[in-house]
Amino acid sequence: MTDTLTRPDTANFDPAAFIDPAQALEKATPLKILKWAADHYGSRLTFATGFGAEGCVLIDLIGRHQLPIDMFTLDTGLLFPETYDLWERLESRYGLKIRRVSPEQTVEEQAAEHGPELWAREPDLCCAKRKVSPLKGQLAGFDAWITAIRRDQTTARANALVVEPDAKFGLEKINPLVRWTKKDVWRHLLRHEVPYNPLHDQGYPSIGCLPCTSRVAAEEDDRAGRWRGASKTECGLHASPPTSTDTSSAPTAV
Repeated sequence: MTDTLTRPDTANFDPAAFIDPAQALEKATPLKILKWAADHYGSRLTFATGFGAEGCVLIDLIGRHQLPIDMFTLDTGLLFPETYDLWERLESRYGLKIRRVSPEQTVEEQAAEHGPELWAREPDLCCAKRKVSPLKGQLAGFDAWITAIRRDQTTARANALVVEPDAKFGLEKINPLVRWTKKDVWRHLLRHEVPYNPLHDQGYPSIGCLPCTSRVAAEEDDRAGRWRGASKTECGLHASPPTSTDTSSAPTAV
């Protein structure tokens, strides 16, 4: 393990430098990808989880295999009560700590400065203040971060690589589940009896902040309930990657 990696210069990112690990791990299982990341980055690696179904898969793999990976979540102060409860259940189940990272302002302080319910009037600004800004500050202390994104979730994520440069935050991004489907995720959760948010069983396939998340009808896209009625589809944490790769043959669940 090495803890002395030099932080990348965001102005000089060379996508070619990431081709080898991305290609080598393209058909690897999520567990193998996580082990590679833990060995490669050591304590300079972290995992940011929002406690979605995919995040619970990764927490299960990290916890069950006792991988030395730091974990945190962005507590916007606007999460569902069920999400806070799941947070506690996961920590108890696996005997691990998922750190709380909070925005600079409380919800009340934000309302005092910008008016009430900023998320309804300017959702991009609200996400920038409550998610993007605190994430950027947190990631400044690491060389790589793990996410739970999948290629089939949105068009913005369709070309994501297993390992890729994240110029937005100035480090590398590891996407262990990038080739998985929704079916792969739920097969793993049920097979290993992993705790997950009960809202998933109540019509909420994608769960964010309470005021910006609504139920989804059977014929709708999984993320249709996020920022419903607005053109917004992403909170701004994941920029579109620069390159694409073969997406066939998803890896076997672990």
